[in-house]
Amino acid sequence: MKLKDKTIWITGASSGIGKALALAFSEIGSNVIISSRNEEELKKVKAESKDPEKLKILPLDLVDFDSFKKKTETALSLFNGLDILINNGGVSQRSLAADTALEVDKKLFDVNYFGTIGLTKAVLPYFIKNEKGQIVVISSIMGKLGTPLRSAYAGSKHALHGFFDSLRAELYNKNIAVTLICPGYVNTNVSKNALTGDGSKFNKMDEATSKGLDPNDFAQKAIQAIAAKKHEVVISGPRERAAVYLKRFYPKFLAKMIRKVNVT
Repeated sequence: MKLKDKTIWITGASSGIGKALALAFSEIGSNVIISSRNEEELKKVKAESKDPEKLKILPLDLVDFDSFKKKTETALSLFNGLDILINNGGVSQRSLAADTALEVDKKLFDVNYFGTIGLTKAVLPYFIKNEKGQIVVISSIMGKLGTPLRSAYAGSKHALHGFFDSLRAELYNKNIAVTLICPGYVNTNVSKNALTGDGSKFNKMDEATSKGLDPNDFAQKAIQAIAAKKHEVVISGPRERAAVYLKRFYPKFLAKMIRKVNVT
């Protein structure tokens, strides 16, 4: 009930985790702004909403950095303010570092890192002026460790943790919360949309992804973390949680395990 009637802006909301979050927030009576590049898919999400009048569509391209100021002004006008920004938009990777063109590494950082911090910086003046608000970042287990075929993706997620940990400290006295959420495998199209070394889509469903958490279950757990204004939370299956634990306390052991991952 803490989030009822709160205004929440979600990027990457046309499918997967973003869509599940949008519908879950709609279910509890929040005002929801959904963004992605695909306006037609956003319309489908709106049609599934419990209360379509409280869900607004705002198309957004996370690499169109120059549009962020104007998009933020529009977002603030839709429900006369904003309480929570959820940075969910992003793209994954399925390629060896040696086989990945530098342009692809840059694209992953443009979407995952610069798009996220750029939109956050566009919203920050409003939060700072009002001395309230919450910034949520849907990061990844890859923000805590690295595995084969995810070099640039893991790098972009690690960068988010560094940036937002610093930002949290800077905003402490402004009553602005920063929440990092680290999903493990979630059953979405993330692997199908992942970039390969030449920038083309992977177009395959990973077995681990197909066996991941249901996005609706993930959304419920994420909302609990957001309502509690947690600093950081891992939402995953037991294997991913164990990997985070091993990375912290037994990094050499985890490194040996990761080296055995099949990369062919």
